[in-house]
Amino acid sequence: MLERLAELGKYPPIMKSFCVLGCLVAGLATAAEWPSWRGPDGVGSVEEGPEIASLSLEDSLRWKFELPGRACSTPVAADGKIYVTTPIDKKDGVIALDLKGKELWRTTLGELRPGRGQRVGSSANSSPVIDDERLYVYFKSGTLAALDFDGKELWSLNVFDRYGEDKLWWDVGTSPVLTSKGLVLAVMQTEGGSKLICLDPATGKERWVTPRDYETGEESGDAYTTPHVREIDGVETIVSYGADHLTGHAAEDGRLLWTCGGFNPDKKRAWRVIASPVVTDGVSVIPYGRGEWLAGVRMGGEGDITDTAVLWKKPGIGTDAATPVAHDGKVYLLIDRGPKRGRVLQVDAVSGDIEWESRLPRAAQTFYSSPLLVGKRLYIPREDGVVFSAEVTDDGLENIVAAEIKESMIASPAVAGELLLLRGNKHLFAFGE
Repeated sequence: MLERLAELGKYPPIMKSFCVLGCLVAGLATAAEWPSWRGPDGVGSVEEGPEIASLSLEDSLRWKFELPGRACSTPVAADGKIYVTTPIDKKDGVIALDLKGKELWRTTLGELRPGRGQRVGSSANSSPVIDDERLYVYFKSGTLAALDFDGKELWSLNVFDRYGEDKLWWDVGTSPVLTSKGLVLAVMQTEGGSKLICLDPATGKERWVTPRDYETGEESGDAYTTPHVREIDGVETIVSYGADHLTGHAAEDGRLLWTCGGFNPDKKRAWRVIASPVVTDGVSVIPYGRGEWLAGVRMGGEGDITDTAVLWKKPGIGTDAATPVAHDGKVYLLIDRGPKRGRVLQVDAVSGDIEWESRLPRAAQTFYSSPLLVGKRLYIPREDGVVFSAEVTDDGLENIVAAEIKESMIASPAVAGELLLLRGNKHLFAFGE
């Protein structure tokens, strides 16, 4: 029954809070809705949706919408509407569109805080998240707010005013996530204190706050990652990586269930982490070490699981900014920079075996956007606006096609119904078959 509901993109209310948001049940991803940064299961893949062999501004572009300001957040979509955060007249803003690209409303939420890195960062890097009743948005300014689906502000607060100053070296990048117990935000930074915060989605009132502090080298405690929410050992668990540790906290009260370290035993400096881990088959696959390492960790257990949970570690492969894709026990890793940039690897999550490696056409530009897998088609935007579309096979990528969108792309792709959404520095593009 659940499988059929997933195919239809329809869930009973109690299940929608879990399944659509990828909180508790993996493998139910469909293209009907894209409620968070990495989609229904938080892993950057859906079973069904737009599989477009060749993206073309002339042939497969359905529409483009001019945005009022540059930002790097990914749009989200539900119930035939698309929501995107963006600067509007030097304020933090949100715009809603229908699936034909028509603007439905726009809302502002106070003065924005400019991005430090204007080429690859912005005032709005964090992506929204949606449940049945509200849209939640978060900005570099510290503004965290809930809106109804007509753009009315229901509540807002400033995270930094309430919970401590932002001490990250670069722009805020984590996105909020939803559990059955509340709206959760991760604050992970070397200085100033790290914590997980859980708020009542209806009111913004605090439900719990738990510290997440670890001793690290300079800047190595800074994390721009987004947590996952999964049922592990029968407990709804918030899984987060940062400060050289993978942790599991109980969604109910924030208590630490287990922790896995050993990723930076020498406490090297500047091992901040941008790319988030992905989870599949009970394993968290973690990029770390500034794109030089990849590891697989079996999630669960009690206390310090460092000595028993690490399944494998691989030096020399990884990703610094582009979060991998996970699907059906496999991880698709894009090496996003350095001499190996443009290589795509299929990695078995449990064994760590590299099952194949393919190469995209070489170029000097870097990848910041995270890849997207729709069915068997992988989409990979590059910083310069070139977007690769390729078929995933048992032997590697085939029929690789490059399309020039002609705008810089930092934001990750998303799906809205049968549309592929790509955010450039000036426009939101919607492609379809």
